[in-house]
Parts: sequence; C-alpha cells; structure tokens
Amino acid sequence: MLSIPAVAAVLDVDRRTVYRFIAAGYLPIVDLRTGPGRSRVRVPAAGLDEFISSRAIAPAVARR
Repeated sequence: MLSIPAVAAVLDVDRRTVYRFIAAGYLPIVDLRTGPGRSRVRVPAAGLDEFISSRAIAPAVARR
C-alpha cells in the first residue's frame, strides 16, 4: 500500500494529479479511515503497476 505522496513521487507528478487520477477511476484506492477525521487513502502497489502498464507506449517500429 502506497501513500498519495509516495505515488506522486513514483509518477513524478503533484499530489493533486494523483487525486485527479483517482477521481477519474484510473487508480484504485483503499480508504483506511477510522473515524470522522481525515481519510487515510492508500493505493495498492498492484494498482499502481497496472496504471503504469496501461500508460506504456510501445516503441515505434523502424521503417526501412
């Protein structure tokens, strides 16, 4: 499980961008909230790996 700042660091983006990916449904989350206070959202490592894989671009085929 990765925190939002950790995911932002891996993706080299701002935390707000991570939250936008979550809101758009691109990144899964687990909410570990234990009460009415701040939520404690975590991103499963497998979900982050899948997100990165889904964004990978295949190398262009060289033309001859």
